[in-house]
Amino acid sequence: MINKFNPIVHISTGDLLRDHVKKSTPVGLKAKGFMDTGKLVPDEIVIEMVKERLKQDDVKKHGYMFDGYPRTLEQAKALDKVTKLNVVAVIDIDKDTLKKRILGRVNCPKCNRIYSTNNPKLMPKVAGKCDDCKEILIHRADDNEETFEKRWNTYQEQSVDVIKYYEKRKGLVRHIDSLTMLDIPEKELKKMLSLK
Repeated sequence: MINKFNPIVHISTGDLLRDHVKKSTPVGLKAKGFMDTGKLVPDEIVIEMVKERLKQDDVKKHGYMFDGYPRTLEQAKALDKVTKLNVVAVIDIDKDTLKKRILGRVNCPKCNRIYSTNNPKLMPKVAGKCDDCKEILIHRADDNEETFEKRWNTYQEQSVDVIKYYEKRKGLVRHIDSLTMLDIPEKELKKMLSLK
């Protein structure tokens, strides 16, 4: 739902990193080993990648929305040096619910649209096929229990501090309940996030 805030550019550092790996760029070659073992890619690599993305024309013209960034205090502080955030949305979710969602996540290899195998609201119309491209949906290799546990522990160790960092700025952080997010009309969600 949040991806429909066109024409705002959706920037997922995970997608950017996977694209770099796929294209075997210098960033991709550096990041691959970390990603394959479920570890976070070092801050300096991600920060440089994000800085470059923010310089691109579509971002300058339409604005942007980060997905999963920043994940560490160093990333948050580096971001403060190059841009100003209007809002930080924190989607609150418990570990078991998140694990179920991650392990049930599939996506289209062509358009990258995400579906779920266990949430009726996010299932494709035809099982196993993208509604738009008709491509066979795939399950990411890193969406497994072992990698999930590593990422959850890393989140608890690092990303919670990022939320606390932003919560020091009055009115910047908005908490959204993950269980009701899909039921919130787009107009209301935009209002909650102060997006026009």
